[in-house]
Amino acid sequence: MGSTDTVALIVAAGKGERAGGDVPKQFQLLGGLPLVEHARRALATHPEIDRVVTVIAEDRSVEGESVAGGATRRESVRNGLTAIGDAKRVLIHDAARPLVPSAVIDRLLAALDRQKGAVPTLPVTDTLAATGDALGDVADRSALVRVQTPQAFDFAAILAAHRAWPAGEEATDDAQILRRAGHDVAMVAGDPMLDKITYPGDIALAEARLGAMMRVRTASGYDVHRLVAGEQLWLGGVLIPHDKGLSGHSDADVALHAITDAVLGTIAAGDIGTHFPPSDPQWRGAESGQFLQHAASLVAAHGGVIDFVDLTIICEAPKIGPSREPIRDRIAALLGLAPNQISVKATTTERLGFTGRGEGIAAQAVVTVRV
Repeated sequence: MGSTDTVALIVAAGKGERAGGDVPKQFQLLGGLPLVEHARRALATHPEIDRVVTVIAEDRSVEGESVAGGATRRESVRNGLTAIGDAKRVLIHDAARPLVPSAVIDRLLAALDRQKGAVPTLPVTDTLAATGDALGDVADRSALVRVQTPQAFDFAAILAAHRAWPAGEEATDDAQILRRAGHDVAMVAGDPMLDKITYPGDIALAEARLGAMMRVRTASGYDVHRLVAGEQLWLGGVLIPHDKGLSGHSDADVALHAITDAVLGTIAAGDIGTHFPPSDPQWRGAESGQFLQHAASLVAAHGGVIDFVDLTIICEAPKIGPSREPIRDRIAALLGLAPNQISVKATTTERLGFTGRGEGIAAQAVVTVRV
């Protein structure tokens, strides 16, 4: 590829075993998304970053452009730099730091106007001491800083520094490699949001920080279908015994349709007809659960989390009470939520209107998400 002004390189090829879990830490979920995806999105959406490349193990996959890593972090970075080909500036970032403030990126890129490299740092606030059988001497913390990523570099300078690095010798970050090549590295203010996830408890801290960044959104959905003879009656993903069923292009599950519209509304993604038009024959008789799960996947793709669903079914018959718990359990299963995150209510219109005359069933839903 041709020259690009600024490329972000995410290092995500490590094993990440100290964080625990069944997968490397960079692929553990934070707010419904892998750590590496949080980092990728933060970098990809910054206005001064033109391209994002992720270095991963050969048995893994990620969104966007990726390249296979090496046996060590240094080799993985070099593989990534080689894959980039050419650029003016590069930010090298550890996937284990999923929350990347835009302001830190701004400071790093501005610092490259005067130096070949720049790193975000934070002061050391704890006492530092040597270890052994007993507590050792205390270090002067005023002369030390905590170094974070992303680290920003002149692309040609960091690529040359990596190529000149002695074989078999390792470095814990790329700033060391640039300094060995004779270049100064500027320091800019870092951010606690960039703290690295290393141990199991760090995930909980990151969840709390992410939660503080998220905003609550609420949207409603409403749907109506006609009751006719000869059709099955599906409500909330449950087959309800009744002498009539709902008529529609799909299975006409009015409850799931209302919830689906509410879920889509929380991310301003249109309505169910936008995604599953009734004119498309592939959705004839389709199970509405797949519509709801599609909507939920779009919320997850936005980094959102569904917190609560409140459903009201409006009809004279059949009685919803006996099916309330199965409906609640089915909706919870479709969305991957606990049953106590689903409210199912039923009411009548006192025999007024089309529902009161038994001509159809209506449903309305309200969904709350954090995104």
